[in-house]
Amino acid sequence: MTDLLVIGAGPAGLTAALYARRAGLSVILFDGVLYGGQMAVTPAVENYPGVPAVSGPELAMRMMEQAAGLGAVVRYERVEEVSLHGAVKSVTTASGREEGRSLLFANGARRRKLGVPGEERLTGRGVSYCAACDGALYRGKKTAVVGGGNTALEDALYLSNLCAGVVLIHRRTAFRGEPHLVRAVREKRNIELLSPFAVESLEGAERLEAALLRGNGEERRLELDGLFVAIGYEPDNALAGGLLPVDDTGYLAVGEDCLTPIPGVFAAGDCRSKPLRQIVTAAADGAVAAFQAAKYLNAGMGEGTALS
Repeated sequence: MTDLLVIGAGPAGLTAALYARRAGLSVILFDGVLYGGQMAVTPAVENYPGVPAVSGPELAMRMMEQAAGLGAVVRYERVEEVSLHGAVKSVTTASGREEGRSLLFANGARRRKLGVPGEERLTGRGVSYCAACDGALYRGKKTAVVGGGNTALEDALYLSNLCAGVVLIHRRTAFRGEPHLVRAVREKRNIELLSPFAVESLEGAERLEAALLRGNGEERRLELDGLFVAIGYEPDNALAGGLLPVDDTGYLAVGEDCLTPIPGVFAAGDCRSKPLRQIVTAAADGAVAAFQAAKYLNAGMGEGTALS
């Protein structure tokens, strides 16, 4: 039986695995996609302490190698069901059931969708939520980014190095992103700013052909090869639905101590309610959660714990 089961191999889950292994706990991480979470699709990270500038994939790889080097096991399987009550927790994947003495939710958040006609049908056919993943497919073509925060600004800058032209569509007049990113976007000759405009619908038979926009009292049809949506995130908490309390936006109602109401169950990173969601805060959560798990198991709360 494993000491700590971790759902999610983003910065919170990977840091938790690192700290848990250093505390002598056995750890299995589950992730249905790839290690790194949102960090793995971030073109550049410039605000992680001690690392002036690094690509998101590289930082994710470093964290992964460090955790795995200490003996953490990573399984690229989607968790389909969890059991939380009692001394033994469990997760179920397509390959079977795994039991553990404690469990950590570190499943993060996912990109929010526009919710407009044509979006679902054209996702993967011109509509994307990850510029770092799919940007190279649109080299030399015309694309657009929807959003006004750091992610949207970073996506527009990233695409401007690949695409013939990039249109940044924002529903407000002022951007929410950091000033240096706003300046960089405004200085790029092949980035056009459209604000305040909102996407009303998307057109295309087999692939995206155009976006219908509304703003400034007018309607506009914008012909595009690709559209990248960067309008924020929403919690990926379907697994915990009905099992743990959530706030009014769907994030797990868990404080800085990462403790849930269920003994031996913890939550860390972007899936929990918090004022700031960054790689550094997710990593901090992971360290706290691992400390709490070791404390729980050292107290003999987990059935059959082998810890002293």
